[in-house]
Amino acid sequence: MRLSRDEAKQLAGPVALAAALAIGGAALVWSAGEALRSAKRNFVAVQAERRQSTERLARIAEEEREVKEKIDLYQRLKQLHILGEEQRLEWADAIARIRKERELLDLRYTVERKRLLTSVAAKPGNIDFYASAMKVDLALLHEEDLLRFLADLRESGNAYYAVKRCALTRTGQAVSGTGMTPRLRADCEIDLITIMDPAKK
Repeated sequence: MRLSRDEAKQLAGPVALAAALAIGGAALVWSAGEALRSAKRNFVAVQAERRQSTERLARIAEEEREVKEKIDLYQRLKQLHILGEEQRLEWADAIARIRKERELLDLRYTVERKRLLTSVAAKPGNIDFYASAMKVDLALLHEEDLLRFLADLRESGNAYYAVKRCALTRTGQAVSGTGMTPRLRADCEIDLITIMDPAKK
């Protein structure tokens, strides 16, 4: 079917409009697709950033927990007077108090010079563990006196008391009716352990 010149002129406007609309529609489709792809990229980036933030917060929470645990441990060691220089006068006072409170009939002890046990790497410097060997010679009415003495010693603080050896022997003395007679003797070696930070000397 052939169109006349007049008909062609009449159709030229609608055809141009249709072509323009088609091009505009294609541009809109492309623009919408590009916007969707951009939104997806942004979504992925936001998800990655959120994941990193969550991981960072988890690390911070873990570090805070570790710091709190270390502070709690430090405070506990400080309360026990394990940190720092030896507390020899406090050790002597504690033993005198235990002897009096437990009514121990015969208690003799000596404390040797401190020696380095080990150094542990830490920040900013090493932590040194020292031990002073204490030898105790103790008269006992029965075995439980020794266990009570060691428990009291540990509870007194001022060091960490590590019992290396305790030997019990019978004295061979007969029970006297006039008073209490120790039937056992304990010979113990106990390490009094303290912790020193050389940087704070």
